[in-house]
Amino acid sequence: MRKLMSLALVSTAALGLAACDVEQTEEGEMPEVDVNGGELPEYNVDAADVDVEMEEQTVEVPTLEVEEADASQ
Repeated sequence: MRKLMSLALVSTAALGLAACDVEQTEEGEMPEVDVNGGELPEYNVDAADVDVEMEEQTVEVPTLEVEEADASQ
């Protein structure tokens, strides 16, 4: 479940970044930090169950009649 959640977050981030044009205008620097302990939050996600099927169908398209206009007028 955790792998699925990680994949969903990475996919969402990738799609969000793909829709933007990003240009770096200034160099950055990571701050010096001392981290002790901590815990990541946990989530329960109930995703929709989607079944995708393909089925061949015939669609009737109406026949159109086109009359040519008289170009001499």
